[in-house]
Amino acid sequence: MRLAISALAAALMLAGPALAQQSPMPEAAMPEDLAWKLLELGRVIDPPKTAALYAPLQQKEPYQGVKVERDVKYGPADRHLLDVFTPETAAPARAVLVYIHGGGLIAGNKRAPGSPFYDNIMLWAVKNGFVGVNATYRLAPAFPWPAGAEDMGAIVQWVSENIASRGGEPRRIFLMGQSAGAIHVASYVSHGEFHKVKGGGLAGAIMVSGIYDLTASPAGDAELAYYGSDPSRYAERSSLQGLVASPIPFLITAAELDPPRFVEQFELMKQASCKRPSGCARSFMLPQHSHMSEVYAINTPDTRLTDEILEFVKSVK
Repeated sequence: MRLAISALAAALMLAGPALAQQSPMPEAAMPEDLAWKLLELGRVIDPPKTAALYAPLQQKEPYQGVKVERDVKYGPADRHLLDVFTPETAAPARAVLVYIHGGGLIAGNKRAPGSPFYDNIMLWAVKNGFVGVNATYRLAPAFPWPAGAEDMGAIVQWVSENIASRGGEPRRIFLMGQSAGAIHVASYVSHGEFHKVKGGGLAGAIMVSGIYDLTASPAGDAELAYYGSDPSRYAERSSLQGLVASPIPFLITAAELDPPRFVEQFELMKQASCKRPSGCARSFMLPQHSHMSEVYAINTPDTRLTDEILEFVKSVK
C-alpha cells in the first residue's frame, strides 16, 4: 500500500505543479488509508466526499468547556453574521482567530446544520488559547467586487470593538481565510481603502489556498461573477502587489493536492513576498492534503497546518 501511494503521488505531481521535493512526514501525521483516499480523489475540490472522510473524526455538539454565541450581527445584510467561541471558564485576554470560509465566491457558509465544519476550527482555536470568530459574508453575483473586502473590514471593525467583552485581545486579531475566504482576506490586507480600523486592525493574516494575481491565468465563471468581465480591471483588483507593500505580517499556505492553479498562485505569492521590506513571508506547503482536507482536518490529530499557524502567531510580536 505504501508503495502504491508513493507511485500515485509521483504521478499526480507529474500531472501538475507541486513541490519538487518533500521531506518525509511522520507516519502518524495522516492514517495511510486516509492518505490513499485523498490521493484517489486527486486534485479536485470535492466538499461532500472530503467531508465524509473527516466528519467522523470531529467533535459533535454540545461542546464541553466551550461557550458558543451564534449568528451575531456585524452589519445590515442578511449574511452579516458571525459565531463567537470562548472558553466557559474565565481566562486572561486571548488572541483572536477570525475564520473566513471558502465557496468559490458564490457559495459557502460559516456552518451548515448538522455539519462539524467549520466549528472544528473554532474548537481548535479555543483549545489553543484563542477566542474564535467564525464569519460569513455576502456572495456574488448579487454582491460583486468589492463586497468581500468590505465585509472583511466590517468584521474586523466589529471584532475590534466588541471582542474585549468576550475575553479577546483587540490588538491580537488574526484573520484567516481559505480558498475564496483567503481571496477576501488578501483583498482586505492589500487594499487599505477597506480598512475601518487604523492600520487594518490586524496582528496578522493567514491565507490558505488563495488566489492573489488575477492576471496570471484566465478567470473562471465564479471570478467573472465577482470581479466582472473587464480584464483591464483585474490587476488593480488583485492582491499580490498590495500584499508585498503591506506591513501586516502574513502566512500563506497551499496543499500538495490542491488544483494546480492554487499551487501556482502559492508559488507566485511566495516569491513576490520576498520583495517585502520585512523579508519573505512565512509559507508552507501542506503535504498529502487536498483543497478541502486541509481545513476539514483541523482539530484532528493531524496538526501539521495548525502547528504552522501557531508558530506564525508566536512569531508576531
